[in-house]
Amino acid sequence: MATTTPDTLPAAPASKGRKLADPQLLKRRYVAEKRYQAYGILAILLGFAFLIMLFTSIISNGWSAFLQSKMTLDVELVPDEVAPDGKTDPDSLRRGNYTKLARQALYSKLGFEKRPDRRTRREIHGLLSRGVDVQIRDKVIADPSLIGKTVTVDLLAHGNVDALLKGSIDRATPSERRQLNDQQVAWVDQLVADGSLRKAFNWGLFTQGASSQPETAGLLVALIGSFFMMLTVACLAVPLGVAAAAYLEEFAPKNWFTDVIEVNINNLAAVPSIVFGLLGLAVFISMFGLPRSASLVGGLVLTPMTLPTVIIATRAAIRAVPPSIREAALGVGASKMQTLFHHTLPLALPGILTGTIIGLVQALGETAPLLMIGMVAFVVDAPSTPLEPATALPVQIYMWATSAERGFVERTAGATIVLLLFLFVMNAAAVILRRRFERKW
Repeated sequence: MATTTPDTLPAAPASKGRKLADPQLLKRRYVAEKRYQAYGILAILLGFAFLIMLFTSIISNGWSAFLQSKMTLDVELVPDEVAPDGKTDPDSLRRGNYTKLARQALYSKLGFEKRPDRRTRREIHGLLSRGVDVQIRDKVIADPSLIGKTVTVDLLAHGNVDALLKGSIDRATPSERRQLNDQQVAWVDQLVADGSLRKAFNWGLFTQGASSQPETAGLLVALIGSFFMMLTVACLAVPLGVAAAAYLEEFAPKNWFTDVIEVNINNLAAVPSIVFGLLGLAVFISMFGLPRSASLVGGLVLTPMTLPTVIIATRAAIRAVPPSIREAALGVGASKMQTLFHHTLPLALPGILTGTIIGLVQALGETAPLLMIGMVAFVVDAPSTPLEPATALPVQIYMWATSAERGFVERTAGATIVLLLFLFVMNAAAVILRRRFERKW
């Protein structure tokens, strides 16, 4: 009897209706697959290119906002100008004519021994910011013993001078079409040459409030307002969202009512943000009488917008905990509540933290609902409570973007950089916390 080996086995007959693969068809499949991969790589590269263009545009326009031109002047604090009524209490010192003292110091610095004519004075005054009186006044109020002395003060230069030094104003432009004439440009060069005019880090961007002048405008009110709003959102959305997610996952019966709740939670995440602004305007302001432009109202408006993100992320984190953990806890006599708080939620904490931070990041960048509740107020003094008028970072960016002053262009880009830094730090924190506490099952 003949034996067969694997090498001599007869080929299996082809089944009826089945054809061997066409080499040309296989080749076309491989080409189509490579083409699809190329399209995917191209899409990724285009996305990165647009992202790089966006960041390049923002940084190139906004880096100069972190620098500010300042003049170092020797200001004589004449008692009759500082305290006209002879009193040195803060209320009396606020009525001093500090602008006149700053202008006289600049006359001397430019070499004018006598008071110049009216036209020259007007041109010299255009080199100083309108906020120099506040700078000198605050210095005198902080130390009244300076009255009668000559002190060296770093005063803000006018926005046009700052723009000239940063290259935003072209010196080649004819004088009649330039914000600074030739004489003013010559004075600027003179002050730069003797070291009296220089660029320094702009701490005022973070320590000053709203202003109609770009050189004295800052983000302090917006930063504090955003902090109060995020604190309100965190205190309301996190406990409510985690509690709702825990109930739906661990305790709620599976019926049509819970199905309706789940569908509405998902639908709530897709509601346009301006609708929440209308809700806040109608309920929190009109019905409950809460003050407009308050950080508390902003937080209350952003809370229902953040809830779906927290609930969905928490439910996913709870669902990811292995059922054996619950079964083991219940098997040793733990109640469902003890199982939830002692085992399930601690193990789901990384996912809950990630969802919470992502929800806060989303709320931090919202503008439309805050516009509806009036958080576009012109607030100079920093708020001390969530009930005082304030604004937020994205709203401040919007307000500066709609201003006609040249200096607010760089302020807008600079504030955008600050907002992006906050968003980057918060997203990085979410990734780090998740990797730090996440467990592999």
